[in-house]
Amino acid sequence: MPEILFLAHRIPFPPDRGDKIRSWQVLRALTKLGRVHLACFADDDADAAHLAALREALPELGEAYVEVRRTGKAKAGLAALSSGKPLSLTLFDSAEMRRFVVSKLPGIDAVYIFSSQMAQFVPASASARVVMDFVDMDSEKFASYAAEGRGPMRAVYAREATKLFAYEREVAARADASLFVSQAEANLFRRRTGNLEVQGARIHALGNGIDSDLFDPAATFPTLTAEERGQGPLLLFTGQMDYRPNIDAVAWFAGEVLPQLPDAHFVIAGRNPDAEVQALAGPRVTVTGGVADMRSWLAAADVVVAPLRIARGVQNKVLEAMAMAKPVVATPAAFEGIEADPGRDLIVADGPTAFADAIKALLTDPARAARLGADARALVVGDYRWEARLAPLADLLFSATEAQAA
Repeated sequence: MPEILFLAHRIPFPPDRGDKIRSWQVLRALTKLGRVHLACFADDDADAAHLAALREALPELGEAYVEVRRTGKAKAGLAALSSGKPLSLTLFDSAEMRRFVVSKLPGIDAVYIFSSQMAQFVPASASARVVMDFVDMDSEKFASYAAEGRGPMRAVYAREATKLFAYEREVAARADASLFVSQAEANLFRRRTGNLEVQGARIHALGNGIDSDLFDPAATFPTLTAEERGQGPLLLFTGQMDYRPNIDAVAWFAGEVLPQLPDAHFVIAGRNPDAEVQALAGPRVTVTGGVADMRSWLAAADVVVAPLRIARGVQNKVLEAMAMAKPVVATPAAFEGIEADPGRDLIVADGPTAFADAIKALLTDPARAARLGADARALVVGDYRWEARLAPLADLLFSATEAQAA
């Protein structure tokens, strides 16, 4: 049985946010191909404590090393300036993690690296096959931050974009395969690197999926009370609310779009709302913080909105809403990477007026909204199951003979 080492920048459990959903599903799929060992960071002690539940959910998992990441931004920033490295790397640098990974490598046949921060722990001399799952092109995200930023942070983001891109290119050049969450993201990387693939690096799209049995309007989950739901049409945004692109999205929606929808109620549902998000709360805006079951809010929503102006890869929030048969209105940035037909499976709108008009049209035509939701669910069930999305893993990790055996 092949020995596989899985590296992740965050413990892949519970699968309750975008990166953890993908890392959890990949980890589960890898355990069907070989004996998998895990090395990952945790955000804090409470996050690290999820290892017990992870082992219970995945009893076939081999050795697991979980390290709480304690490097602060100030210390990491100084290290980045003195070393010339991107801050994304110094934030995750760890001698203990490096020692563990190096000690495991001699018996490992394949290494799956989830997120570029973890590639620094695998030496170039490693004999194991290396698959680098970038997920998104993070350097482009920081370039977007720089374009939107002001003052000193603009220069900080610009430096990170430049340094991180050079690192992404270096990692891809030595990996046996480099993965991105969508063909659009993979093509972007090819263009930015001058078609690195021609130079020997293998670049692939490995798309996100959805658990359409879990996210099913017919499944069993708690129903919101009338008081919880509130009055008027419910417009819902879901996501991790200390994440900069999500903060920007809800601030833009509340400030530019919601005033054009005077009868609607905007709900922002997601963990760790930033102070800027909390400040949006008022008579027409509800900020829930973490919720017991996001399906309860999705089921209650009249329209799910994805007003992201900065986005990379595939938005799980959009797939979850589509799986719940909800009409979705998304910006072009939120739609990119999703293989769907705008106008049939969801609505794509650019600009505050177009976004508001799209929502109004759905609210005044419930039959059309219902058809849009039904078509969205049919697409997700047919094309987005995780088993199908992750089927190429064996070929990516092993030779043809080994893949057939796995």
